[in-house]
Amino acid sequence: MTNRTKLWIAEAMKRLMNKKSIEKIRVTEICNEAQIGRPVFYYHFKDKYDLVAWIFYDSAIDTNIISSESAAHHMNKMRNDFLFYKRAFEDSSQNALWKYIVEYYTNRYTQEAKRILNTNTLDPQIQFSIKLYCYGCVGMTKEWLLHDNITPAKTIVEMMFTSMPQVLRDIYFK
Repeated sequence: MTNRTKLWIAEAMKRLMNKKSIEKIRVTEICNEAQIGRPVFYYHFKDKYDLVAWIFYDSAIDTNIISSESAAHHMNKMRNDFLFYKRAFEDSSQNALWKYIVEYYTNRYTQEAKRILNTNTLDPQIQFSIKLYCYGCVGMTKEWLLHDNITPAKTIVEMMFTSMPQVLRDIYFK
């Protein structure tokens, strides 16, 4: 039931973001669009930025980060929600989605490296490379999404994997 309510609220937010930017949307509008009370909204999300981050998280959670097919599928889902992601990427507030995405993927790649290497800690160079790679990928995803209507997602993902620092490719793609 909780996830269904979150999805209901998320769909309301997406409809609103099809009409205007995130900074112009108020929680009251989200509640009205979703036909819920403010307490219901705040039970599930701390603010509208938390909701936007959850929408991304919900779409990304099943992505296999070291599979080009899975990553391309996720990028295509982002393109299908073009206006939502366009407006989310345009937001430059302290709670901007791109910052959340970098943190999310940095954590995913870190956990995957720890799992593969069977360790609880990573060398500082590996941690730096993961963060550098994630910043670059998020930037290139934003550029692809907003400005490239030609290149297939699979091609972009393959170029990202090819551009991955060697230290990471040695871990993820032995």
